[in-house]
Amino acid sequence: MGENKRRMLAGEWYLPDDPELAAEARHAARLCAAYNATGDAYADPEARPKMLAELLGSVGEGVKVRPPFHCDFGRYISIGDGTFVNFDAVFLDTAPITIGADVQIGPHVQLLTPTHELDAERRRAGWEKGIPITIGDNVWLGGGVIVCPGVTIGANTVVGAGSVVVKDLPEGVLAVGNPARVVRTLH
Repeated sequence: MGENKRRMLAGEWYLPDDPELAAEARHAARLCAAYNATGDAYADPEARPKMLAELLGSVGEGVKVRPPFHCDFGRYISIGDGTFVNFDAVFLDTAPITIGADVQIGPHVQLLTPTHELDAERRRAGWEKGIPITIGDNVWLGGGVIVCPGVTIGANTVVGAGSVVVKDLPEGVLAVGNPARVVRTLH
């Protein structure tokens, strides 16, 4: 394993244009393209789960991901049983993305683990790092939700369409807005 991959997996600053990481990203892009070329998410019920299992780190029973779907590496994404991911999902997995069971993910949702340097010189040089995202069981992310690096969303929480989640959300709440804020507790 090369130094930049080791640093990425350790959650440290790394340079993503590393040849080893680029080769892994190209492999994931090919798998995504093949998956996206299959059309309707409900077509060929035997082939789709096999393709997802090859692309992703872990896929539970009954998971449905409607194409198109995009990710950086795929292997750092884990999706629990019964989860549904709608069209145009973007999961940038330079750090682990863990999605619980029975999660509903609306169209155009982005789960973004990479973050970049605030220092302009280091940012220009390309330094970045990934910070894991965790989505609890039975969460609903409305269409167009963006979840930023390092966020954990507690079980049974609903995030309204178009919200930008920049900090952790507790279990069993409704959160909306940019930045997302809790507006009420759910029972």
